[in-house]
Amino acid sequence: MKKTLLFAMTLATFLLSSFCGLAHAQIAMVVGAKSAVTSINKEQAAALFLGKSSQLQGAGTPMLVDQSETSEVRKNFYSKVADKTPAQVKAIWARLVFSGKASPPKEVTSSAEVKKIVASNPDAVGYIEKSAVDTSVKVLLEIE
Repeated sequence: MKKTLLFAMTLATFLLSSFCGLAHAQIAMVVGAKSAVTSINKEQAAALFLGKSSQLQGAGTPMLVDQSETSEVRKNFYSKVADKTPAQVKAIWARLVFSGKASPPKEVTSSAEVKKIVASNPDAVGYIEKSAVDTSVKVLLEIE
């Protein structure tokens, strides 16, 4: 009986850790392949996507493209880049919009949509799963 319980607990731990690893896939912040911008650091990325900066070095004012509010990619992006929860991000943008200081990023439903917009707009910047990167976009920042 004890061996069965120990096996079940070990299996549950393994499965849970495997699932959590999948939920935290690598993310790539991207621009169009022909963009003059070549890199960005986490602080600059956080400043852009939290409305603290409206400039992307080498590109001027970018069009920000965000994943949907319920997306795991979005949750992981803001957590890893800005150490913010979805509720905190929503509150930050609500204040900025209410005060007229900024407009929030364009929200789309998938990495494929982000990639399509970014690839076709030289001023757009967004983030996608690293596994979705192809030759239509250029990676500015890899987020583990």
